[in-house]
Amino acid sequence: MSLPRFVDVVVIGGGAVGAACAYFAARAGLSVAVVERGAIASGTSSACEGNILVSDKEAGPELALAQYSQKLWRGELAEFGHLWEFQSKGGLVVSALPGTQGNLARLAERQRAAGIAVELVPGPELLDFEPQLNPNMSGGAYYPQDAQVQPMLAAAHLLRLARGQGASVHTNTTVTGFLRKGDAVTGVVTNMGNVSASAVVNAAGTWGGAIAALADVDVLVLPRKGYVLVTEPLPVMVRHKVYAAEYVDNVASSDAGLQTSPVVEGTGGGTILIGSSRERVGFDKSFDKQVIAAMAAKAIALFPFLSGAKALRSYFGFRPYCPDHLPVIGADPRAPGLWHACGHEGAGIGLSVGTGALIAAELAGVAPAMDLAPFAPERFDVPAAQERALA
Repeated sequence: MSLPRFVDVVVIGGGAVGAACAYFAARAGLSVAVVERGAIASGTSSACEGNILVSDKEAGPELALAQYSQKLWRGELAEFGHLWEFQSKGGLVVSALPGTQGNLARLAERQRAAGIAVELVPGPELLDFEPQLNPNMSGGAYYPQDAQVQPMLAAAHLLRLARGQGASVHTNTTVTGFLRKGDAVTGVVTNMGNVSASAVVNAAGTWGGAIAALADVDVLVLPRKGYVLVTEPLPVMVRHKVYAAEYVDNVASSDAGLQTSPVVEGTGGGTILIGSSRERVGFDKSFDKQVIAAMAAKAIALFPFLSGAKALRSYFGFRPYCPDHLPVIGADPRAPGLWHACGHEGAGIGLSVGTGALIAAELAGVAPAMDLAPFAPERFDVPAAQERALA
């Protein structure tokens, strides 16, 4: 399909966030064209676990966005859940250290005040949730709202639904610049031709900063590399998403060095996904076996039966990291007509539908369901140069 000459909205990026922006914008009655430089979901959405979590988020703007997204996944999108293998499996955060249980309790108290369901679990009772868990855990917390989807299916089907509302999707189409009228963005320049548009949404994930730079604005999105290890298909041995308490600290950390913490969960196909790692090494695509070994060892410490499981494969991706750990969502006043929906780091799948609905509301001239000020693109104006020097 050839590119249209004019649409209301061009969405740059065919991952989960871009797909959600396209779906909600098309459903709002706007004409939409999605341009993706590769295949659908070929970036970060193809290299993650598909988490939809509230358990790893402190009370604040990101948790509010996660709660809004949960309402969409479980509400108006529920009829499509089978398409992307939505599993409301719940999350279990566990601790091997007695002192960490106190930290979990304080986090749970703050989250409850924000409306999150959480149950503290004494050590011996953890086996009621996960019989195969190492029995030496000191305690944990159960989050029934945590869920999972198959991320590539989510992106593909959201785009299919968007096409059903009149949107067009164009793969192997690389944005090389913007059409401009003064400071305003009036469309995109691509290797396949130009498209004029009333609005352009930058949903390029980890490459969102590079897209923003084409419009001469700073959006501070940096790559944070992370690995996933996949086992052979097994009988159901892990019932929930299970991770160690230090995972929450790693998510909130800005440390550039390697961090690993055990995250274990099953899939509908019987494989077990093992994470997680985080490190800021730019777009280094070299494969580090030591990271995989560290992840495997920590997963076995959590679930000893994994010592006898075979690994099928492993992969890594680049999460779109922002220094303040908040995504970039909304209109960019520095380049009118340009909107951003990127920088979600490891939470992009879960937050995608909330982000898409908020962007679409503003594009359609409707008040969004929550305040976008904490996610403002221009918040990076002052520290951008300093952060790039440190990256």
